[in-house]
Amino acid sequence: MGFLVTVLVTVVVVHYYLWRRLVRSTTMPGSRSRRWLTWALVPLAVLLLAAFGGSRVFGSGIGYVAWPGYLWLAIMFYLFVYSLALEIPRAIALLAVRRARPARRTAAEPGHAPVPGTGAVSAADPVGASATTAVETTVAVETRTGGDADHGLAGPADRGPGPDEAAIGRRLFISRTAAAAVGVGALATVGYGTRVAQGDPVIERVPVRLSRLDPRMSGLRFAVVSDIHLGPLTGRGHTERIVRMINGLQADVVAIVGDLVDGTVAELGPLATPLKSLESRYGAYFVTGNHEYYTANGPQEWIDELGSLGVRSLRNERVEISHAGAVLDLAGVNDLNGQVMGDGPDMGKALAGRDPGRPVVLLAHQPLQVEQAAEHGVDLQLSGHTHGGQMVPFNLLVPLQQPVVAGLAEIPRAAASSGAPGAGPDVTRVYVTRGAGFWGPPVRVGAPPEITLLELMP
Repeated sequence: MGFLVTVLVTVVVVHYYLWRRLVRSTTMPGSRSRRWLTWALVPLAVLLLAAFGGSRVFGSGIGYVAWPGYLWLAIMFYLFVYSLALEIPRAIALLAVRRARPARRTAAEPGHAPVPGTGAVSAADPVGASATTAVETTVAVETRTGGDADHGLAGPADRGPGPDEAAIGRRLFISRTAAAAVGVGALATVGYGTRVAQGDPVIERVPVRLSRLDPRMSGLRFAVVSDIHLGPLTGRGHTERIVRMINGLQADVVAIVGDLVDGTVAELGPLATPLKSLESRYGAYFVTGNHEYYTANGPQEWIDELGSLGVRSLRNERVEISHAGAVLDLAGVNDLNGQVMGDGPDMGKALAGRDPGRPVVLLAHQPLQVEQAAEHGVDLQLSGHTHGGQMVPFNLLVPLQQPVVAGLAEIPRAAASSGAPGAGPDVTRVYVTRGAGFWGPPVRVGAPPEITLLELMP
């Protein structure tokens, strides 16, 4: 409930800001254009809210609402971002117009020489017109008529714009130019981001050194994928493409680190079916993400469904990966959001009793869990959750909650892991994949979808 209230307040505030910048400041009071643009924002806001909370209302038909609703969310976001970016230049330009008004008014008073472009008339200049005046007269007509051409002209046809009218014309020009730049920038950005999000994920090949890795396991390969987000905006082809690309990597282990779905098995089961075709030497493994706990029936039905597809869920437990005569521990913990359901992560349970001489790789959806992993002497944590920010500049906000946005990072564990089994003066490495899907808008800007191939070496 709190989330929906936050969304509602945010949508109202942002739409009001956009109305002031893109409608109110670019149109004349009472004009038809202002009325049309104002009312156009209302259904767009409703459509966006329906996309957020409409699955229970629209059922299987939610896709018809989600596509336009989430696309408007992306456009709205970048309209907001670009409008904010132009606030200072726009303010400076408007300030320059305001400061110019007193001088122009003085010049138009009796006894003063006319200033070109003001429409002031003197004996020395009976025409009182120039190229600049002609342009400003057009704007002044709109000013005096409320912005509608069919209202006719007010005043004599040979009357030029006064100093106030000229200033209004300049303010309209500045506001309309800024609005046009904002609109073009937002549409171009969303168009580009939609193409990226709908395209093939990028294959990131990353070598990772683990000091405790047995040399015989050198070259062991993990295919890591996260945040697939099967839902109303994805089809079966989305899953089939990901499976095909993973199989092409010929990995030893496949790790799906959370946020696989955004719905129930009844709604999305057919979209997950291609996962049964995953190929790897030592199996495919899954841990829950926060979105598995958002589904109406909870995560257990998906754990059962994945089991039937040959994907094993690691629920605060571990398995041994034997390779070339050496052994590595692969552990997995539940997502932090499971705590409210009594199904949270238990790293102690997952790692208890292991051989301290063996390296351990941990699957944990949120990078935030790496701090606890370091305390337990984990060698490598594989995570997702962040989407790499998904849409710039969200990548600048992710560090407020998560220690790593994307890629490989190191967390010192010498002090934090004192007394942990097998711990030494080393680091815990964490790799955060950007995810192969998207959540919300089908848009990715500055964070293309990713499938990772990690190659372990001593």
